[in-house]
Amino acid sequence: MNQGMQLLLSLSLPGDPAKSNEDAFGFGDQAAVVIDGATPLGDGLMPGPSDAAWIAQFGARRLLAHLRDGVSARKALRAALADTQKSFEALRRHEPEEMWQTPCASMMLAVANKNGLELLWFGDCAALLKQGDGPVTVIGETFDKRAAEAARAQTIAREKKLSPAAGLSRPEFLGALRATRNRINSGSYWLFSPDVKAAAHVSRRVIKAAPGSTLLLATDGFLALASDYGAYSADSLMTAAQEKGLAALGEELRAIEAGDSGGDKFPRFKKSDDATALLLRLT
Repeated sequence: MNQGMQLLLSLSLPGDPAKSNEDAFGFGDQAAVVIDGATPLGDGLMPGPSDAAWIAQFGARRLLAHLRDGVSARKALRAALADTQKSFEALRRHEPEEMWQTPCASMMLAVANKNGLELLWFGDCAALLKQGDGPVTVIGETFDKRAAEAARAQTIAREKKLSPAAGLSRPEFLGALRATRNRINSGSYWLFSPDVKAAAHVSRRVIKAAPGSTLLLATDGFLALASDYGAYSADSLMTAAQEKGLAALGEELRAIEAGDSGGDKFPRFKKSDDATALLLRLT
């Protein structure tokens, strides 16, 4: 018999209230997903205010739609990527000239089934799993990748003599950022994107998880509380999510960023990132 999921709390905050939230999430009786659209590095190709918001929202909807049809997590991902590729090719203003123009996103998908908990992910979204009195299990590479990202932001800012959090749209940053984005979907660096071939490169883990276990799915903007700012460990972040709630943690996150708006203490490319988290219980 398949396990299920119960949504306890959700939070999704835009990095800038005046701009689109480029995170998205979705959940059902047996699955939940968070998707973090990569901030565009130039003019968009799709209708609407943000290509990143489009791929995050479209991807979350299609993943859950295919999972509701009863297919496996891998088949749902492949079908959702195929839907995304078809929609992108039909609606884009013109074909991308370089990879950095193509919408892409990080993702963490969790599906409860007869084998326990199956997790598929791209990029730096992550999941925290708490079973009984044991330590939190971290699924994903967020904590490793964020340290490298902070170092990169600091290095580029020093070279350009700018505040690290000056913003991704600064022309001084764009060259380096576009060069990195151009490497997506090559080698081992794949993201959720309008390319069905990405399905073969998704990271996967299956964990035996007992009913009553608690699961936190989050984008890197929320996980910055632990991975970037050191306000929590993975274990204490899970405890705080359960005891304080996600809204209170969102307020703490923004207070830390407001106190370091230039990114001098915590180097980063923008003052605040979109931040999304789901707190779930396995049933």
